[in-house]
Amino acid sequence: MINKQFGSTADAVADIFDGATVMVGGFGEAGSPIELIHALIDQGAKNLTVVNNNTGSGHVGLAALIENRQVGKMICSFPRTANSKVFPELYRAGEIELELVPQGTLAERIRAGGAGIPAFYTATTVGTPLAEGKEVRVFNGREYVMEPGLMADFALIKCKKADHYGNLIYNKTARNFSPIMATAAKVTIVQTQEVVQAGDLDPEVIVTPGIFVHRLVEVPDPAHESVLVAAERSYP
Repeated sequence: MINKQFGSTADAVADIFDGATVMVGGFGEAGSPIELIHALIDQGAKNLTVVNNNTGSGHVGLAALIENRQVGKMICSFPRTANSKVFPELYRAGEIELELVPQGTLAERIRAGGAGIPAFYTATTVGTPLAEGKEVRVFNGREYVMEPGLMADFALIKCKKADHYGNLIYNKTARNFSPIMATAAKVTIVQTQEVVQAGDLDPEVIVTPGIFVHRLVEVPDPAHESVLVAAERSYP
């Protein structure tokens, strides 16, 4: 067993390279790894493909990463939400690419990638622009569109508590996409509010086993996106 703790968020994201595909956990604010994202901004990797449910809020977290011109393409379900300001402007200006994926399909593409399933069929986008250029097959008299599994070079996720081997538990619905993203990335980087000793976590409540976690950073007092946005904060 290996101690996967890193001393800082900067050290944990240091080798994310230009052009990497990065999955970022979170459903809006819930589960968003703000400190890891800000460390990636400081690190400076460019032309990233980012997979997330949305495109961030205000001028912090994922929105700040986009605003810093480090993201070349977003793969997401909700490119525009109540407080999203950065992505819509850059997209209209033709400065960032978008691959729009229905939320359930996005989750299944990530899960499939982590399970080693190269593609699957779903009826969700049949007859819509999102099906254009994709293979369509008929099963039991109904059309289905083929969707590829999604994998990433890195995943940035947030959890409530972890042991130093990387076993994770989450704060209720803040788990959202994080468990499946952990399985679908070559390197999974986790910020956790608390690190405990091996054996302190009830094995029956562990959501992400340590085998899927490569790096772990303790962030005892993580920032909350809504608080930063309300205060009109920006990063850097």
